[in-house]
Amino acid sequence: MSVMVTVKRDEPFEKALRRFKKKYEKAGILKDVKKNSFYLKPSEDRRLRRAKAAKRSRQTRRYGS
Repeated sequence: MSVMVTVKRDEPFEKALRRFKKKYEKAGILKDVKKNSFYLKPSEDRRLRRAKAAKRSRQTRRYGS
C-alpha cells in the first residue's frame, strides 16, 4: 500500500499535502496501522466488533437511517 502524489509545477505545497491526506485516508493506511499496533485476542476482537455493531444499531434506531 503506497500513496503517491505528484506536485504540479505551480501548485502550492498545502494543496498537494491536502491531496496526499485524502489519498492516505482513502487507502486506509492509518486504520491498518492502528489495527496492527498491538495483538488482540480473537475473543476480545469478537467482543469489540459486537459492541461496535450494537452502538451502530442504537444510533440508527435513535436517529433513523
